[in-house]
Amino acid sequence: MIQEKPFAYHPTEHEKEKASNSYLMSLVALIAGLPLPIINLLATFFFFLANRKGPYFVRWHCTQALLSQLALLGINSASFWWTVSILFSDEKVSNEYFAYIFTVIVFNILEIISTIYAAVQTRKGKHLEFLFFGGITNLICKPRS
Repeated sequence: MIQEKPFAYHPTEHEKEKASNSYLMSLVALIAGLPLPIINLLATFFFFLANRKGPYFVRWHCTQALLSQLALLGINSASFWWTVSILFSDEKVSNEYFAYIFTVIVFNILEIISTIYAAVQTRKGKHLEFLFFGGITNLICKPRS
């Protein structure tokens, strides 16, 4: 799920800290705005905007954190609105609903674990690529010449 890859240069302590904070931003937002799935994405997006012109190591990890939060937004939003529709309309709870909620919980737990792991390892200066998002981040985020 997560691979450690070699990086072109050794980041400074400041760069390691900022890159690590890009992952922690989503966890802090998760605690602050738990029922609303957009809060995590917004916090990560604003951190990305603040660091989009920073060093390559920081930009790369901010981009990967943003992409992973963007993917979670879809499944979390669907579960949020499905739950709201059950609570405030005559829609019934079904086996499909419970299966979907279980899947969403598993994905969120995996995201939390991988985010904590990535934050710790990035703080140590290691470059980690998530399985799907690392490749997309490599396409989006390029080193400046």
